[in-house]
Amino acid sequence: MKGQHPKRVQELLGYASVAITLDIYSHLIPGLDGGDDPMEEALG
Repeated sequence: MKGQHPKRVQELLGYASVAITLDIYSHLIPGLDGGDDPMEEALG
């Protein structure tokens, strides 16, 4: 996605909703992969 907003990717790929885009590609977005989560660090 190279820094593109998920909504833009949804439009480019023609998915019906941004949820579908995020379900498929969220592992590529830094911070959504579950590693080095600042919220987990703050709560842990």
